[in-house]
Amino acid sequence: MTLIKSISGIRGTIGGVPGEGLSPLDVVKFTAAYCTWAKNNQTSEGKLRIVVGRDARISGKMVNALVSGTLMGMGADVINIGLATTPTTEIAVTTENADGGIILTASHNPKQWNALKLLNNKGEFLDDAAGKTVLAIAEKGDFYFAEVDDLGVETVKDYTNYHVQHVLGLDLVDVEAIRAAKFKVAVDAVNSVGGVAVPAMLKALGVSEVVEINCEPHGHFAHTPEPIPENLQETSAIIRDKGVDVGFVVDPDVDRLAIINEDGTMFNEEYTLVAVADYVLSQTPGNTVSNLSSSRALRDITEKHGGTYAPSAVGEVNVTTLMKETGAVIGGEGNGGVIYPASHYGRDSLVGIGLFLTHLAKSGKKCSELRTQYPNYFISKNKIELTPEINVDAVLIAMKEKYKHEQVNDVDGVKIDFAEEWVHLRKSNTEPIIRIYSESKSMEKAEALAEKIIGEIKAIVDN
Repeated sequence: MTLIKSISGIRGTIGGVPGEGLSPLDVVKFTAAYCTWAKNNQTSEGKLRIVVGRDARISGKMVNALVSGTLMGMGADVINIGLATTPTTEIAVTTENADGGIILTASHNPKQWNALKLLNNKGEFLDDAAGKTVLAIAEKGDFYFAEVDDLGVETVKDYTNYHVQHVLGLDLVDVEAIRAAKFKVAVDAVNSVGGVAVPAMLKALGVSEVVEINCEPHGHFAHTPEPIPENLQETSAIIRDKGVDVGFVVDPDVDRLAIINEDGTMFNEEYTLVAVADYVLSQTPGNTVSNLSSSRALRDITEKHGGTYAPSAVGEVNVTTLMKETGAVIGGEGNGGVIYPASHYGRDSLVGIGLFLTHLAKSGKKCSELRTQYPNYFISKNKIELTPEINVDAVLIAMKEKYKHEQVNDVDGVKIDFAEEWVHLRKSNTEPIIRIYSESKSMEKAEALAEKIIGEIKAIVDN
């Protein structure tokens, strides 16, 4: 069993001994700790109000009951929006003027996992300080439950249609252009909440025909839920054979968006943000942000439109913080996470789909043709396992020194930018591992760069 406690939330495998897996006792403890933090930071009048939404995984109903019951037991009123995407829950927090929110989803992890993802009153993930405070409260058991007259109440609402209408109302989502294109669109929602939200939005956008793949939200995922090429071979074949114009694949909580071309080839998850940014920047020039492990293609597209690109540390809260600081008009993460501030500061696949379909419709191109107009980069993802006694920080410092004549960024590990390629070294927070992401103009070059860096790390360790 596994239980991982971090500033962004609590995730683990369902069941097992308390403290070793995500047991009911752990759910109650961390929910109570979060509620205590929210009370201590409440700025509204009256009872604390918390939004709760969940994806469709098997344990969702059980965890939802525990979370809602605990919040009410702490004296908080609950707005339970039931099956809802992560961005839907984020939008609901601000629409309800709530004091926070909890999303019950383990994102792209398999069905045995679940998690509590914690939001502030802006519908954004907790920052480092807030997250650490919640963990400290949980560790001490420093919370107090309400007496009977002060218990909270639960209100049940459905926010999916609200979210759909919100996307349709964005200035850069052109419903008429999408409708006129008469698109046939496929969606693979991996048997989670995307099977409810994405087809509903595609129909509202005026898509002529929607081909639903794995859209029954029963939580028994039809394939490994992370939307990466090796998990989507069957989906790609269906899309090719059905004669659709474009296929969309989302993860269980719908904050990551992968695109498949009409011929069944991958648009490439890294290029979801690139294509959407190209369209947004063509209409509203400005700056962009992505994390250090994302493709250089976003920088190229940003500079083509006269804007400035800035890299952030890995993690959505780090991306959104830098977006606010730089006034970015579009940003996100290379895993298919599109963050569009005109909507809200959170990764949102529904927003990504609305913007991408508008871009595709106005381009007059096939999806595969649209992809060819962007610079080609290839990312190789590797890791090197070290023994526990090795000082990983010292290894990274040594690599930074070795390449001090290159452009080096150490805001999150060590990223070394060369003329036509880069490598990013990050240590794991939970095990003696260095993750090594490298990007170049071909996969062979990216892998060769990674092998070179791995060899140099091993030489440092051996000395």
